[in-house]
Amino acid sequence: MLNATAEATGRAMLADDAVHLLIVDDDRRIRDLLSRFLTEHGYRVTTAESAADARARLGGLTFDLLILDVMMPGENGFELARAVRVDSGVPILMLTARSDAEDRIQGLEIGADDYLAKPFEPRELLLRIGNIIKRSAAPPTQVIEVVRFGPFAFHLERGELTRDGEPVRLTDRERDMLRVLGERPGDTVPRQALVAPGAAAGDRAVDVQVNRLRRKIEKDPANPNYVQTVRGVGYRLVVAP
Repeated sequence: MLNATAEATGRAMLADDAVHLLIVDDDRRIRDLLSRFLTEHGYRVTTAESAADARARLGGLTFDLLILDVMMPGENGFELARAVRVDSGVPILMLTARSDAEDRIQGLEIGADDYLAKPFEPRELLLRIGNIIKRSAAPPTQVIEVVRFGPFAFHLERGELTRDGEPVRLTDRERDMLRVLGERPGDTVPRQALVAPGAAAGDRAVDVQVNRLRRKIEKDPANPNYVQTVRGVGYRLVVAP
């Protein structure tokens, strides 16, 4: 059985950004065994012996995954998971000695991400934890470098507009507006976001500048294909062939 000193030593060896797990189980033997096994595989582990104990931990720490035993005296794992889901999307893995389909369905309906029946192989738990963490990881933010529309390409960082590879001269204001529109291709950009620094939000200069930009990129500025008006709101850059 893992004692407190050994557990603390194991945690101290882990990186500060290691995935942090909270194990909630009323069986001390299981808590200790899982804590030791998961710590050895690079996870930071905190344990709780009851739902009330878990609430105290959740009040002061941030966790990447909760591992909840269903069959606990008092408030059970289902009830704790339901309470957690009121204001948190933290991933939850349910552990239970009951393998009935209804129990699995209940856990998933509450919002649990996975369900593992006891007894289980520690390696299976490890794989399930890894899969949940991968699924819950936020996708990398895609940085737009170049936005293309028709024969045009605009490099956002350099502020350079080309048509079929040939440079198109822009004023500073046109470049700034095209950059704001290009950062959100297809989305409606409020007029206020296109106002020059220091200008009034209702300044018609925005419309004048947009019309000048259109004359450089539209076949028919009166019927634009790319920089379109969203009446009463603002403009959007339509990415179209």
